[in-house]
Amino acid sequence: MPESAALRIAVLGGGRIGSAFAFRLARAGRHDVTVIARLGSPRLRQLQRDDGIVDVKGERAGVRIEDALDEQTPYDLIIVTLLGFQVDAVLPALRRSAAKCIQFMFVTFEPERLRDAVGAERCAFGMPFIQSDFDADGRLKATIGAGGQKTIMSQQRWVDLFTAAGLPAALEPDMPLWLRCHVPLTIAFESISVAGVRRGDGASWGEAMVIARGVHESFALIKGLGYRIYPRAKRLIAASPAPVVAAMLWAMSRIKPFRELLATGVNECRALVDVLAASSPQARPPVAVARLLAMKPD
Repeated sequence: MPESAALRIAVLGGGRIGSAFAFRLARAGRHDVTVIARLGSPRLRQLQRDDGIVDVKGERAGVRIEDALDEQTPYDLIIVTLLGFQVDAVLPALRRSAAKCIQFMFVTFEPERLRDAVGAERCAFGMPFIQSDFDADGRLKATIGAGGQKTIMSQQRWVDLFTAAGLPAALEPDMPLWLRCHVPLTIAFESISVAGVRRGDGASWGEAMVIARGVHESFALIKGLGYRIYPRAKRLIAASPAPVVAAMLWAMSRIKPFRELLATGVNECRALVDVLAASSPQARPPVAVARLLAMKPD
């Protein structure tokens, strides 16, 4: 994709990930970017006050600020950075929109449902791998590409777009299956972090074992629904004894920045567990639903 080909892009979700994407796409990529933040939210008011996105260095990316998606605008790309449990509220507007492509950028156990909602011909998937937060004044602090991390996407054209804007990205050939198989780990990391924050210095071994057994049951559910475990790293986790998985989770919960960041996903964690439990009656052989539900933070 030529660097001079400026696109009209909407970022649905003005949070940490959406703001980081919008900042780079507007400032480095020089695209026409609109950020859509929730009506009445503090983040929307912050964006309106700043008339764009300001980072901790004081640099500003000029973006359009809206509180709802304009369904008539023929965006080249809409990047949806909401969480999975929030997306149902905007699916009707996305379905009606004139956008040429809609890219869902969050973990989901039901990628086919999203694809069918907006049409397979204009649906794309991705998973962001960046570290992003706001300081006390609402300024963006983003660490991109640390440790060689790359956001993964289902279409090469968007990989090229992100890379050109300074957002390292890579193509994932089976993004829907990757996302489905990432759900057990998302739940595990968020649940163990909530437990670690609650205790103050990390989760207990008993809590780690409960979550590890739930991870195994989640992968059994995926296989019971007719899918393979993908990629290889997740197959290794699925095949590891529960104490090995528990040891990994127990240790991670003792890393303060990790647990404090991931514990903010408590609502996502609960919603994903509910989705797994709702899917369990279709699994053959049956799975132990109680082990799935035991991963849900209180």
